Amino acid sequence: MKEFKVRASCAGKLMANPQNKSEKISKTTKTYLEEWAKEQIYGIKKEFSSRQTEKGIEVEQDAIDMAIDWADIEFCVKNEIDFEDEYFTGTPDIILSDTIVDIKNSWDCFSFPLFEKDIPTKDYYYQLQVYMHLTGKRKAKLIYTLMNTPEHLGGGEDYSELSPNMRCRVFEVEYDQEVIDKLIDRVKESRKYLKTLL
Repeated sequence: MKEFKVRASCAGKLMANPQNKSEKISKTTKTYLEEWAKEQIYGIKKEFSSRQTEKGIEVEQDAIDMAIDWADIEFCVKNEIDFEDEYFTGTPDIILSDTIVDIKNSWDCFSFPLFEKDIPTKDYYYQLQVYMHLTGKRKAKLIYTLMNTPEHLGGGEDYSELSPNMRCRVFEVEYDQEVIDKLIDRVKESRKYLKTLL
C-alpha cells in the first residue's frame, strides 16, 4: 500500500478533534482513513455523486469566468497541475502570481453565503492552507458563486439579473504555518493508525 498523503480537499477530515483526549485522532479521521485504505487495497475509488456536485462540475467554467470578471482577478485559466509533497496532494482551481483561488458553486440562494463574515465551511479553509503550502503562495481567495442550476438537475431559478455582489462572495485567507504544522502531525498520526489496520 502506498504511503498516505492527504488530499487538500480532505484535509479538514484530519482536523476533527478526538472526543477522548487520550486518542491522537478522531473517529471521523479513522473512518476517512479506513475508506482510503480500502481504496488502496481494492484499487477502486469511492465515488460520491449528488445533484450539487454535478452542478458544480457542469457550471465550473462559467463560475470561473464570472469570478474573474466580478472578483477583480487577473486573466487566468483553470489549473490542471497536481501538486504534492511528502504529506499533501492537491489541485488548486486557479494559481495567480501571488494568490491561490478556489471556486465553490452554491447549490441555490439558500446555501450561498450572502451574509457570512467568515468561511462557512471550515474544511475549505484547510483546503486553501494546503494549496498555499504546496504552491508557495501566501494568500488565497475562496470565491462562492451563485449560478443557475441546469434544468436536468432540477433547476428553474434564474439569478442572472441579480447584481454581482448577490452572486459572487469572496473570502480572503492568509497562510498559517501553525495550521500546516498541525496537519503534518495529523498525517503522521494517520500513517501510524493505518499500520494498525493491516
